Amino acid sequence: MTAARSAGFEPGLQAVAPALPGRPWIEQAWRDVVFVHWRVDISAVAPLLPAGTRPDTMAADGTDDGTTTWVGLIGFRFEDTRFPPIAVPDGLGTFVEVNVRVYTVDEHGQHGVVFLSLDAGRLAPTIGARTLTGLPYHWARAECRVGSGRVGYAMRRHGTQLRSVVDVSIGDAIDEPSALDTFLTARWGMHVRRAGVTRFWPNEHESWPLHRASVRMVRDDLLGAAGLPFSLAELPPDSVLYSPGVTTRFGVGR
Repeated sequence: MTAARSAGFEPGLQAVAPALPGRPWIEQAWRDVVFVHWRVDISAVAPLLPAGTRPDTMAADGTDDGTTTWVGLIGFRFEDTRFPPIAVPDGLGTFVEVNVRVYTVDEHGQHGVVFLSLDAGRLAPTIGARTLTGLPYHWARAECRVGSGRVGYAMRRHGTQLRSVVDVSIGDAIDEPSALDTFLTARWGMHVRRAGVTRFWPNEHESWPLHRASVRMVRDDLLGAAGLPFSLAELPPDSVLYSPGVTTRFGVGR
């Protein structure tokens, strides 16, 4: 048994989502997803996590060294949002989001993400998501540019000077994702702290179609504003991936 498996990480299983317990309450298409990640010691992340969770760990070689976790800066476009069976008008359900996330496991062994911030380019969904789930959503001016083998995201949070710009070149498709690729992308739920309780909100979608990617530019204030080391965005990322997207369904937090 490898170190990764002994820690409860099963790469072959986690690449496929478990079925949701009950019908989804929301569906969303996530398009042109850019995953930019930095490797950090768990001490940089642990103080930022909700009660009942701890950093989920994996080293760059796909084994679990017990000390290495990851910080993600993720950009993508929301499309075709619906609350089954009701679709949301495009004016509300289509927008750009840039989020900062870290990776967690709880006392029940559920692997997920914790969002330290989420900046969305439309006000109504920002208010709705923050009210309904307690996620740290912020309204921002955000845009996406796609073309010529490149994807770029740029945003500025309203009422602040916080900005983030990410520009990547898309590389070859990945036929067999590594254990680390799976760890960073195939996360089937989020841990959210609200009203003194940490809940796990499950999600499901088809397996990620992934591509290697390379950074052309990263300029970011969001990582530092979320409580992470301010110098992180100045360092070359340790993993850069791209996906044309998936359609995601969320279950109710429990």
